[in-house]
Amino acid sequence: MAKQYDVLFRLLLLGDSGVGKTCLLCRFTDSEFHPAHISTIGVDFKMKTIEVDGIKVRIQIWDTAGQERYQTITKQYYRRAQGIFLVYDISSERSYQHIVKWASDVDEYAPDGVQKILIGNKADEEHKRQVAKEQGLQLAREYGMDFYETSACSNLNIKESFTRLTELVLQAHRKELEGLRTATAPPELAQLEEDEQQTPGGHDNPKNCWC
Repeated sequence: MAKQYDVLFRLLLLGDSGVGKTCLLCRFTDSEFHPAHISTIGVDFKMKTIEVDGIKVRIQIWDTAGQERYQTITKQYYRRAQGIFLVYDISSERSYQHIVKWASDVDEYAPDGVQKILIGNKADEEHKRQVAKEQGLQLAREYGMDFYETSACSNLNIKESFTRLTELVLQAHRKELEGLRTATAPPELAQLEEDEQQTPGGHDNPKNCWC
């Protein structure tokens, strides 16, 4: 049987409650959008396989709760991530200001070399905009991150942003990936696959796409 994927990476969605992290996730993995809002409790995840530069990448995308009371739980997942989205809502100046706090947590808890992208979500709500696109670009420059404005509603830059973060992770782990075509299961990949089977929720309890 042909391998379903070559390598598995973990990506993490971080940001305040209500910025649309779950909507981004469901739009990317399931091509679905639901405007109703039910906050994520703790941590949940979805999976998707994409091909980048001839490598089949299985992405395990962790969707974290933004509420303060869950952050002790969610911080446990930082150290296991290879890529992180820092998400704010363009119609919420407060969520934009809080990116500094989220970025500080990443610096403290995530592994060295973790790849990051800044996301200004809900770009379809231009009439409610409180954060100018230039502000997002400036903040991304300060942190050395790529920047996208996205909309799960209109499907703006969803595939592009997830693909870009995957590309950055692949580039960062190029040395480890050089043996993919000769090794059946590199140690890093084997460990990730083992962890995947132990993930809370698992495939028998798929995440509902409500954000």
